Amino acid sequence: MNSGQIKQIEAQIPALRRYARALTGQPDRADDLVQDCLERAVARFGRFRPGTNLRAWLFTILHNVHCDHRRRAGRRAIEVPIEDWDQELRCPPLQARTLEAHDLLRALAKLPEKHRQVLLLAGLHGLSCEETSALLDVAAGTVKSRLFRARENLREVQTSMERVAPRYAA
Repeated sequence: MNSGQIKQIEAQIPALRRYARALTGQPDRADDLVQDCLERAVARFGRFRPGTNLRAWLFTILHNVHCDHRRRAGRRAIEVPIEDWDQELRCPPLQARTLEAHDLLRALAKLPEKHRQVLLLAGLHGLSCEETSALLDVAAGTVKSRLFRARENLREVQTSMERVAPRYAA
């Protein structure tokens, strides 16, 4: 095979890639298909008849390689890339989140009832100050004031709990 023939084959690679992508629908598989096609074409270039259509010959090889791959795939088990299922096997460790939730519940339990109510209604359940004030039968300004003091109080309780017994490193 001379350099002129190699250049003729190289000129057909973009068209082969487009056809391979149309056949496979996946860029990675298409590139593999083109590579297999080119390997077969170079190995069997002695069978190519000069004067005939090189592009048609390469497309025929590509099509036949694709058919061979599909036939082989039909006889084998389904291939699933490791990246596709590996993520499903992993789950992030939940211990730290569980400990944080337990610490938060303990800290909430140490708050006065009126602060705990406001924090749970406004913070956890997402009620507005007006909705919370209607539910607790207090003024909206009182709810805002209690919410501010409850958050401050909660921070202080959590800080004191961390100083006493740190359970884990963040």
